Amino acid sequence: MSSQNRDQGPDQARRAGRALDAANFFLADVRDGLGPYLAVYLLTEQQWDEARIGLVMSIATIAGIVAQTPAGALVDATRSKRLVMVIAAIMVTFASLSLPLFPGFLAVAISQGVAQAAAVVFPPAIAAVSLGIFGHDAFTRRIGRNETFNHAGNAVAAGLAGLSAYWFGPTVVFYLLGAMAIASLVSILAIPARAIDDDLARGLDDADADEQPERASSLSVLLTCRPLLVFAICVLLFHLSNAAMLPLVGQKLALQDKNMGTSLMSACIVAAQLVMVPFAMLVGAKADHWGHKRFFLAALLILPLRGALYTLSDNPFWLVGVQLLDGVGAGIFGAIFPVIIADLMRNTGRFNVAQGAVITAQSIGAALSTTLAGFVVVGAGYSAAFIALGAVAAIGAAVCFVALPETRQIADGGPRPRGKTAAAASAIAAE
Repeated sequence: MSSQNRDQGPDQARRAGRALDAANFFLADVRDGLGPYLAVYLLTEQQWDEARIGLVMSIATIAGIVAQTPAGALVDATRSKRLVMVIAAIMVTFASLSLPLFPGFLAVAISQGVAQAAAVVFPPAIAAVSLGIFGHDAFTRRIGRNETFNHAGNAVAAGLAGLSAYWFGPTVVFYLLGAMAIASLVSILAIPARAIDDDLARGLDDADADEQPERASSLSVLLTCRPLLVFAICVLLFHLSNAAMLPLVGQKLALQDKNMGTSLMSACIVAAQLVMVPFAMLVGAKADHWGHKRFFLAALLILPLRGALYTLSDNPFWLVGVQLLDGVGAGIFGAIFPVIIADLMRNTGRFNVAQGAVITAQSIGAALSTTLAGFVVVGAGYSAAFIALGAVAAIGAAVCFVALPETRQIADGGPRPRGKTAAAASAIAAE
């Protein structure tokens, strides 16, 4: 641990924890930029056709995929993690707020590509700061709390956007994004810099300060760590299955009632985010006791169940009700994802670049998901598409069960956090 962090006390950790709570809440809106509202704005306000909208969103997605691993490497390398997050938040905000001023295709493609590339910094940076403050033993509880505030922020932002857009039109999301961005910047800067152990934040083990300093492993660890490769495959299959399910539900709802389709879609999103909150809390409270692999396996197994239930009825309320299961699976996945990577990359110094690499696999799976679902819908209908997507997740669950070790056992053998007991660290992380 660097000398500036050795004297970190409980009060400083508590302040850092509260600032992290606020940062996760407000960044929930900023990290996605305009997110799903981009297509609505371009269609209704700029009169773009669907082909141009799809192309510009694809360009933005590709930019995000390309930036994932370099973003993780940047977070590993820098000792100014707060500054990196501040710059990323400013870039996302200005790129999105430039849309009304520069609505041409090239300008929008560049701005949204920049926004997506900048936004990929947030997941590894938030996880790194959390690990650097609370250590491995309190990390699971802290990540569960991070995800709780993130989902709450998403639900509040979606609710505000939906209500505001109803009264003031689609452009109101720009003002909402600006307000959330300012709040997120204040929250990030409120995290005490002295509270972050930069070596611990990149995954170097929390050994005693008197021991010899650890050195980061070679980047080849990303290719030679078999459990990490297995986890990346499972994550890819999770998102190959999951990403297209909500859009398919939205299409089915719109086909039945075009006027109610958007409202019901918003209800799906808000309700799922609210369901994610208690499940993220459950992961934070129980994963270290019940096992990290078990929670990840549960998230995978939810998807075949969702796919099968969607085929039983076209009733809008049934579809919205089944969509609540998305909150279960995604709530578990979001909380357990960085925990498993921290387990696997412990004492390598490559925690954040590993996050970026696995998120790249995740993004590829999500990008391919809608294409797969679209071909199946055209060839065999919606029910076949839901079954096919569920089958993909079932394959991922089988791979996880057979090939992924229980990563919690790796973490259990490590030393206790520096400068504080494990019990104290966990208590502070949960406050």
